[in-house]
Amino acid sequence: MIRVLIVDDEWMVRATLRTIMESAPDLTVVGEAADGDAAVRMARALRPDVVLMDIRMPRSDGLTATDRLVRSADPPHVVVLTTFDLDEYVHTALRHGAVGFLLKDATAAEMTAAVRAAASGEAMLSPKITRRLLRRFAGPDDRTDAERRGAEAVQRLRVLTGKEREVLTALGGGLANSEIAASLGMSEATAKTHVSRILAKLALTNRVQAAILAHHAGLLD
Repeated sequence: MIRVLIVDDEWMVRATLRTIMESAPDLTVVGEAADGDAAVRMARALRPDVVLMDIRMPRSDGLTATDRLVRSADPPHVVVLTTFDLDEYVHTALRHGAVGFLLKDATAAEMTAAVRAAASGEAMLSPKITRRLLRRFAGPDDRTDAERRGAEAVQRLRVLTGKEREVLTALGGGLANSEIAASLGMSEATAKTHVSRILAKLALTNRVQAAILAHHAGLLD
């Protein structure tokens, strides 16, 4: 059972998220918090697997709370949930250690999938956020720099097998392991193994970095 802590300053949002989470047989809500300070205290006491974290809250915002949580011993996985799809929030949330970023208009299925992905150590972004992130942060506009980055990325990807390149391309599209498995006709365990090997071979720490490298190499064009 995946243990979830919900953090949002609006009680109606918390109630809706609780209903969505508890409709899934493998998810359980262990607590709710209305601000970042309370989220940190409750996470330390309740030991959730995943924290659904709002960004804009009183006293302590979700970005600050995320940074505090990921620095703690045995930290939970944080999925940032917001109505604001602004690039700076995405970038800051990922830099602070969030493993997922979803808009509040995401479907119930997308939300539960994000929690499951986070619990298994995957980074999950909505496809809309993934596209914006790659456009904004994948590289400079200068053509010379872009060409240099592209050539370097292609060179780095030479260590990958053909199947690993296929997995990287799917990963770059924002797919979770289960979706990668379904699209490439393999088991989820095999997809997860491929992702781990790709990150290790390319000396990357997370899936978002892998997506950006795939973008530089032209795999997502």
